Amino acid sequence: MSYLENNLKTIPSGPTKILFLNWPLIFLLTAVAGTGFLMLYSVAGGNLETWAEPQMKRFGVGLVAMIAVGLTPIWFWRNVSGVIYTIALLLLLAVEFVGDIGMGAQRWLDLGPLRLQPSEIMKIGLVMLLAAYYDWLPAEKVSSPIWVALPVALILMPTFLVLTQPDLGTAVMLTLGGGFVMFAAGVSLWYFGTIIAIVVGLVATVLESRGTSWQLLHDYQFKRIDTFLDPSADPLGAGYNIMQAQIALGSGGWSGRGYMQGTQSHLNFLPEKHTDFIFTTLAEEFGFIGAFGLLSLYVGIIAFATYTALSTKDRYASLVSLGVAGTFFFFFAINMGMVMGLMPVVGVPLPMVSYGGTAMMILLAAFGLVQSAHVHRPR
Repeated sequence: MSYLENNLKTIPSGPTKILFLNWPLIFLLTAVAGTGFLMLYSVAGGNLETWAEPQMKRFGVGLVAMIAVGLTPIWFWRNVSGVIYTIALLLLLAVEFVGDIGMGAQRWLDLGPLRLQPSEIMKIGLVMLLAAYYDWLPAEKVSSPIWVALPVALILMPTFLVLTQPDLGTAVMLTLGGGFVMFAAGVSLWYFGTIIAIVVGLVATVLESRGTSWQLLHDYQFKRIDTFLDPSADPLGAGYNIMQAQIALGSGGWSGRGYMQGTQSHLNFLPEKHTDFIFTTLAEEFGFIGAFGLLSLYVGIIAFATYTALSTKDRYASLVSLGVAGTFFFFFAINMGMVMGLMPVVGVPLPMVSYGGTAMMILLAAFGLVQSAHVHRPR
């Protein structure tokens, strides 16, 4: 009997597979989502139906989806990775023609009872396809220029479509998530150094284009850069959001003002208090202790996903688990850096806490892939 056949016999099958799910990971995800429910209830002034109740229902659906994905063999997800990426790409193209416009951006598809944001599907579809690609590609070809060009193209296609919506935050997320999978697959660091140099050049070009006929960013995006550099220059205009967020963060102190006692959010000084800036509400009401507690939950989630990646001998399972962990890290790191004034405001929500149906359910499905890798690894 071969080594592989011997290991395959140790992979659980049938109804008993549910016992092999990573239950601590499910607990951590539920704890983060529960924190989100509490904050959405608070920012709605004690109204459950406004944001908290819909979010609870979406979490329930997403949790079932995560378990279903987790109980499905990992080889199945490897085989359909290309299909999921293609569907997400077609949906992004559909947004260009029939997308629903909201808050000055065309990012959603109105499907009757469901309002879908295809870029969220692409975040995980891209990770899945790149993981499948490097699982197929022989190790000696990973850093060959011709074999590096294809994954770069796979990253740039959806990134370009998302930028035209416009959605700079998601475009950055796609680039970072895809790049992280390439890094985890072992692509030479020389490529990343070259890309960093190109990015620096692009940033310089973008800044130089301001006010010209070939301006590369929208005016509001340039205002975000100005606000990042000096929010006090326009405290009642472009700098208002970040200054109010910093006031909320600072006023929380060590232990916070108390649940539902945050003045910045409840007196409507805080912008987008239920989406992008919900972390500042948590910091104001629960202080440093609450903010650190949420960050600890996030770190725990990444630790369990990374453990799964390192404990499996399946290359696809390892890469997709690392890709999900990396994408999740970029999610909360960018959001927290954004509301603290360490990064420009690019419209990235706080994962599992901010209000939003598509983002939550897709994230839970993504962690279903981690569960599948965990359940179906040889023991």
